[in-house]
Amino acid sequence: MSSSHASGRSLWPDNIRLVISVSMQFEAGAQSEHNNGAPFPPLVENVPDLPARTWFDYGIREGIPRMLDLWEKHSVQVTSHMTGQAVERNPALAREIVARGHEAAAHGQTWTPHWRLSEAEERASYAANINAIERATGTRPVGFNAFWLRGTPNTLSVLQSLGFTYHIDDLSSDEPMTTQVNGKPFAIVPYTLRNNDIARYGAEGPLTASAFGQELKDEFDQLYEEAAYRRRMMSISTHDRIGGTPARVKVTGDFLRYARQHPGVAFMRKDQIARLALSLPNVPIKEY
Repeated sequence: MSSSHASGRSLWPDNIRLVISVSMQFEAGAQSEHNNGAPFPPLVENVPDLPARTWFDYGIREGIPRMLDLWEKHSVQVTSHMTGQAVERNPALAREIVARGHEAAAHGQTWTPHWRLSEAEERASYAANINAIERATGTRPVGFNAFWLRGTPNTLSVLQSLGFTYHIDDLSSDEPMTTQVNGKPFAIVPYTLRNNDIARYGAEGPLTASAFGQELKDEFDQLYEEAAYRRRMMSISTHDRIGGTPARVKVTGDFLRYARQHPGVAFMRKDQIARLALSLPNVPIKEY
């Protein structure tokens, strides 16, 4: 064990050894008509991509309902980053997500890349996203995920001014961090591209569900070992039309059952993790 590990950082409270954070992104209905990641050859701009619409519809009709049953079966609460336009088109589903104990977090109002927005446009997008979620669910989001994690130099300041307490657009750690925004602490709950269905499966390939399941177990085993001497968090990301297919839900369930067999494993919503990041001692401070 290195000296940095020996001096260590305080571990999680309540005899928790390893925290697992699960995302369920709610985007279907807000996608652009073209260049939206659907598994079809590109079309010219003036032709509607009708099958791509149905691919996204799967996330609403089948994917999220199936995953909601999965989380309930394994007593897991997740964070759902919701695109405002998707919520406006499917408010009952957004309401059900929250009613079943999950966190509604923000993901921008539309699929417009956030890095193209002016500060005023960012603020308007995030305010509209907040309003859409509040109207549908009765809860105000405190966490944020930018389109493909790409915000702007203004993003954190805008988020803080709107009452957000954390963001997830950071891949640099396996534990929560904080950063200073306008002289005040702002929590970072790191995201993942490794344990992420959209990055690993992409548009229906190439990784198989069983291979992804094995990677989840391998990552868990390593982090669980490290968690004996330092604070560790495992992040998993699912998307409505991708992670909610039958084979992928089956494999995710296998992993949840496997993780539950280990003492000291806690599944937490990201807002819960953010609160701990802002209150626990020895939380790393990130400078952007």
